[in-house]
Amino acid sequence: MTANVIDIDDLRCIYGTFEAVRGISLQVGQGELFALLGTNGAGKTTTVEALEGLHRPASGRVRVLGLDPVRDRAALRPRTGVMLQKGGFSDALTVRETLELWRSFTARPRPAAEALELVSLTGKDKVAVSQLSGGEGRRLELALAVLGRPELLFLDEPTTGMDPASRRQTWTVIRRLQEEGSTVVLTTHYLEEAESLADRVAIMKTGEIVTVGAPDTVVRTLPARITFKVPADVPQLPDLGRGAQTAGDQVTYESHDLQADLTELLAWANGNAITLHGLAARPASLEDVFMEIATDDDAADHDQERTEATR
Repeated sequence: MTANVIDIDDLRCIYGTFEAVRGISLQVGQGELFALLGTNGAGKTTTVEALEGLHRPASGRVRVLGLDPVRDRAALRPRTGVMLQKGGFSDALTVRETLELWRSFTARPRPAAEALELVSLTGKDKVAVSQLSGGEGRRLELALAVLGRPELLFLDEPTTGMDPASRRQTWTVIRRLQEEGSTVVLTTHYLEEAESLADRVAIMKTGEIVTVGAPDTVVRTLPARITFKVPADVPQLPDLGRGAQTAGDQVTYESHDLQADLTELLAWANGNAITLHGLAARPASLEDVFMEIATDDDAADHDQERTEATR
């Protein structure tokens, strides 16, 4: 049985009178890439800070590599790597000088050349940090986070500022680190990134975990969608899935059996000599699930505002 690198039981975190994390429990297995997602203010940053030993829980139990991240932070620090949203570099140093400085603080560090090769910065070793592009700076931060070959790696928005090509190149690096044995906890606002990389995802809302599981399992909680433009002089639309929804000239069907419903739709169109312009069929995505949860947040906020306004 795979050991849990992270074990959280009924974690609660409070700032003054505000409860940022409300009794969550989750486990992350050895070698797993786990994505923790949520809208701003959902509690994911506080949760990660509790795991890193930067925030003392109000109650509950947190164990990282079998240790208490607050009490045993000194023992855990050499075994973990952290890539923050914004690193603290000296612009006066070169890339190589920055790496060598960080290597002097790191137990059993990778050779500088290996770290540069890992993140595709080999040709940038003599360049001043101030001259790096935003994406190159993020790759340098990743190199520093993995200098010590961490057993557990925290990645906070690792591809912010990268172009699409650099982002996918960084995904390859993250997969390689996982293959080398690192357990990875990822926070990101790029839902495609989480869906592509993660073994499991958890989505937080107002301090609680709303859903957790493999990305494809989470995605299957929502229906697929079939869309097309309303044909001219159309007879009655077929009764598929949850029924047709029309907005302007656009028809949308939600389907829990995409193949069967699409087959029936095409048979109807062929039987009536109708061309379905703009026909598209796609399963739900992690972004769809995330947006549905975020929309629920907005609706709850508006309901609360209306309730308070009537008092």
